[in-house]
Amino acid sequence: MTTEKIKFGTDGWRAIIALDFTVYNVARVSKGQADWLHKTFSSPTVVVGHDCRFAGQLFAETAAKVLCANGVKVLLSKGFVSTPMISLGVLLLKAQQGVVITASHNPPSYNGYKLKGAHGGPSSPKDIAAVEALIPEEVEVPSQPLSYYEEKGMLEYVQLEDLYVDYVKQKFDFDALAKSPFKMAYDAMFGAGQNVVRRLLPNAVLLHCDDNPGFHGQAPEPLDKNLQELSKTIASTPEIKIGLATDGDADRIGLYNEDGEFVDAHNIILLLIHYLHKYKGLSGKVVIAFSVTDRVKKLCEHYGLPVEVTAIGFKYISEIMVHEDVLVGGEESGGIAIKGHIPERDGVFDGLELYAFMTQTGKTLKELCEEVYAIVGRFVYERNDLTIPNDKKIAIINKAESGGYTRFGKYEFNRVETIDGVKYHLTNGGWMMLRASGTEPVLRIYAEGNSKEETLDILEEVKKEIL
Repeated sequence: MTTEKIKFGTDGWRAIIALDFTVYNVARVSKGQADWLHKTFSSPTVVVGHDCRFAGQLFAETAAKVLCANGVKVLLSKGFVSTPMISLGVLLLKAQQGVVITASHNPPSYNGYKLKGAHGGPSSPKDIAAVEALIPEEVEVPSQPLSYYEEKGMLEYVQLEDLYVDYVKQKFDFDALAKSPFKMAYDAMFGAGQNVVRRLLPNAVLLHCDDNPGFHGQAPEPLDKNLQELSKTIASTPEIKIGLATDGDADRIGLYNEDGEFVDAHNIILLLIHYLHKYKGLSGKVVIAFSVTDRVKKLCEHYGLPVEVTAIGFKYISEIMVHEDVLVGGEESGGIAIKGHIPERDGVFDGLELYAFMTQTGKTLKELCEEVYAIVGRFVYERNDLTIPNDKKIAIINKAESGGYTRFGKYEFNRVETIDGVKYHLTNGGWMMLRASGTEPVLRIYAEGNSKEETLDILEEVKKEIL
């Protein structure tokens, strides 16, 4: 049998269901993981779960069977769970690793395989590479049912959602949130956050909180273009003052203010730094991915907080959080972790923190953003994802990396950074960046300007130049 090499990208291995993401290939990954675990630990235990995607249970049970058959004890989630629930479960249940069957925000045709570490966040890049290197070309898929491994004591079922709810209830004053003057609307995007928000915030207005493994044909990515129903619901319902959305596995956040206007991840990161430091008196390093606005550096300079910039992929941020005192770690894509929680992205937890900020201060999101803008100035960010053939995507990036672009239409630049992708600092005070997706045939163009019109114009000028 000829098999393709399986590669872990920015955040796990992802592939199209039934094409490359098959029971057989999931078994191959699980065998490589089992071999790595035995090399690294004695008597290893792994927490396994899946989100709401098509065939998630089938793939999670396949991973569980292979791990059990290869001498790894499995704690298997009952029902779908979010990625943060797996990470928290690994930490609290003292397992050595976790597996989440999820393709996160990818289109519904995809599924994926994420690895989580004993610290309660993404496995380190080094450990992921070691597992990847051990994935065999051929594997035997066990024929025994799960009950066989359960009877042998190799498999136990766990209620990770209950574990998560009990943990989160200790972190927030839910009596105060229940009396908040600001009503919340929540859009689960048919993803894994739906049940937990229903339990934690029974008064919230819920959208797309039902079982739809195909996500109604839309990628469950919490971007403004994908959340127009949430935006319109807020705009047409005066009592709703905040809109929260999470992606397919509920580790990324989307946010709307009281006017139904999208609040992007750059602003969310700034708001969280502002709240945690100024209002809660917490300190620590701020760690941001390469594609995050430089306004974070400006805010941290104002507050005397150190900043570190990483390559894109939350695993790089999480690794720093494990070893250092970190206040906020965040990505442009809406994956954000904060002090006082696990070193993991968690859209529900971040949303609760911002809801508590509003409730405590009696201020709306627009008013709180104004507090931040008074320090860092106003800015507008946009991103375009261009679906283009991989060879063209690679050619554009190669040209950028070799200094092939000298300007983008009317926009000149005076500095270039290449930590992960190519970032151009424009002479107008904004920036733009080119980066190839690690999981899809997509080229991402990021841009920040001083107004929406300018930012959109930057994107258009860049597209004219590169396409």
